[in-house]
Amino acid sequence: MEYLRAFWVGGLICVAGQLLIDLTKLTPARIMVCYVTAGVLLGALGVYGPLVNYAGAGATVPLCGFGYLLSEGVRDAVRRDGLIGAFTGGFTAGAAGIGAAVFFGCLAALFVRPKEKS
Repeated sequence: MEYLRAFWVGGLICVAGQLLIDLTKLTPARIMVCYVTAGVLLGALGVYGPLVNYAGAGATVPLCGFGYLLSEGVRDAVRRDGLIGAFTGGFTAGAAGIGAAVFFGCLAALFVRPKEKS
């Protein structure tokens, strides 16, 4: 049942993104920024947390999940460290995912050689 909940929630998030691409003149980069910002705002308002508890990876893997991760990191750091946590919490919370993306991107660049299209 957990997989089904993750599938349909993640699918709805992706459908919303596809509709934004197809029906508006927004660029994919702006849609990505909107998703991250929406995740931060919904996380700060306490709305996204219950969705994450319900859907698991269906809610944390899309870009709005990254925004939620940032907002939760800031919330925890402010609670622990005070005002300075507002500046450091997002970096601390997102460090593992960002570090992994950079590492595997560099690894892929070492082994994959681009070719010209013919």
